[in-house]
Amino acid sequence: MSIIDIYGRKINYLRLSVTDRCNLRCSYCMPAQGIRKHAHADMLSYEQLYRIAKSSVAIGVEKIRITGGEPLVRNGILGFLSDLKQIPGLKKLVLTTNGVFLGDMAEDLRSAGVESINISLDSMRPEVFFSITRGGDLSKVLAGIKAAEQTGFKHLKINMVVMRGVNDDEILDFAALTINKPFNVRFIEYMPTLKEKNWQSLMVPGDELLKRLSERYRMQKVTHEALDGPAVNYQIQGAVGKLGFITPISSHFCQDCNRIRVTSSGAVKSCLFDDGKMSLKPFLENDDDVGLREALRQVANMKPHRHTLMTGEADNHLYNMSQIGG
Repeated sequence: MSIIDIYGRKINYLRLSVTDRCNLRCSYCMPAQGIRKHAHADMLSYEQLYRIAKSSVAIGVEKIRITGGEPLVRNGILGFLSDLKQIPGLKKLVLTTNGVFLGDMAEDLRSAGVESINISLDSMRPEVFFSITRGGDLSKVLAGIKAAEQTGFKHLKINMVVMRGVNDDEILDFAALTINKPFNVRFIEYMPTLKEKNWQSLMVPGDELLKRLSERYRMQKVTHEALDGPAVNYQIQGAVGKLGFITPISSHFCQDCNRIRVTSSGAVKSCLFDDGKMSLKPFLENDDDVGLREALRQVANMKPHRHTLMTGEADNHLYNMSQIGG
């Protein structure tokens, strides 16, 4: 069974948030004053999250990514991941993390069945990392990446949100990580999720990034693989790893989007930037798995043709990424 939406896209990827809590305060993810956290009573239990995952697989989802907030701050996450891995029909179980706790948990995550890990890392300079994350310790994240590599994770992706005048002078350093290691470094365009004024000044288009990297390295395009995310992948000639470019603003990839999202409070979203007004809680509270599957199918079927964010728009909505599971 599979879901083909009204625009012919096969929807087979669920991003499932397990918490809105995070141990960092990244400048592009939440306001400086922080956010109003959901009450614990409003958060889905692991049992409810599992039912959503199982229902999603039943209607055609093949890949589940666990997100947050920071998913590793939630107690019991390893047992939950182990349970997800046992769902018949699930082909890929993956995780996104900021890497702070990864050093201590890498081995257990691999034992739980996580196939690949995405690690957010926006600078390799301690002072810049500290500034972007509002207090983060770069050494912990680097130790986490090293632990995941040594534990045997073959698919490690490093996500860098590129910001002009903040960290864009490090893109060559990040690209160099792929030369001798099988990392997939992905450069992500800055998005105006916090509704800042003059956000366009921070956004470095993917084409510009590719041009700047091509002036230093000989680049070749890499074929997109099944169940891959939205990145357009390249490889430095002779390198072991890959470089990915995620361009939601300058060159949207909505025509190929295969994802739906569920927040930690039970809202289901067909797009990162939709209002997420449909809640799965009524189906969960009434033990209505048939209704749950149909609700997920309905949201997937009605995905918009594309998101509405554009470089020229000034009136974008406020999206707290830690609450959505960006």
